Amino acid sequence: MRRVLDHVPGTTFHGRWADGVANTFRYGVDYVLLDPADTGPLPRFFSRDRANLVSLRDRDHGGPPGEGRGLPWARDVLACHLPDFAPGRILLLAQPRVLGHTFNPVSFWLIHDGGDGLRAVIAEVTNTYGDRHSYLCHADDLAPIAPDMRITVQKVLHVSPFQPVEGRYTFRFDISDSRVGVWIDYRMPGGRLLATLTGPRRPLTDGALLRAALRRPFGSRRVLALIHWQALRLWWRGAPFRDRPDPPSSGVSR
Repeated sequence: MRRVLDHVPGTTFHGRWADGVANTFRYGVDYVLLDPADTGPLPRFFSRDRANLVSLRDRDHGGPPGEGRGLPWARDVLACHLPDFAPGRILLLAQPRVLGHTFNPVSFWLIHDGGDGLRAVIAEVTNTYGDRHSYLCHADDLAPIAPDMRITVQKVLHVSPFQPVEGRYTFRFDISDSRVGVWIDYRMPGGRLLATLTGPRRPLTDGALLRAALRRPFGSRRVLALIHWQALRLWWRGAPFRDRPDPPSSGVSR
């Protein structure tokens, strides 16, 4: 079983068709894919749980933002919701901190069986208000997640003031040794939103980190700015604004 410490220079696409207002955009984004249990050597410019040019901290994942427990949280979620499943390797796909700043609209815990087959995914969704909810995605019989498999869950977290909470997400995952592909198809009353993340898997090296920092020097600050820019465009075009409801009482649903 090879070590997983990858850089995913990805592309995200969002298409929204709802309330008589259409809006689409596409931009580049950098993710890392790694095994949180791996304590092996890391590139000079990347660190776990300490400051660096690029870093990943356990407290950013697996629980409320800034209070996460990382991998132990993911294992607890599986023990609670899938008590008969014995997980193998668990990988984390997330946007890292760049110069200490982080914001992950969605990150993914990839749960494998003992043979390294993908059996479940925890999609960790965070909104700009600081709320987070995780969706546990798997087949009813815990069959391996194939590229053409579609997994549907009820939306419960308010993500955008220009979307209702009602509706359902349909997830599709195509995770191979060479590429990452995630598609989220949200069907809401009177409309639809499609969000995708696609990109190659490449070794996480100092050169890759430096090139990413030069290409997108503001990291997740840029992502946050783009989210607010698209929100302003929707408001300008007349999309109805919805107040933020209370977040769900449970942190995980399936």
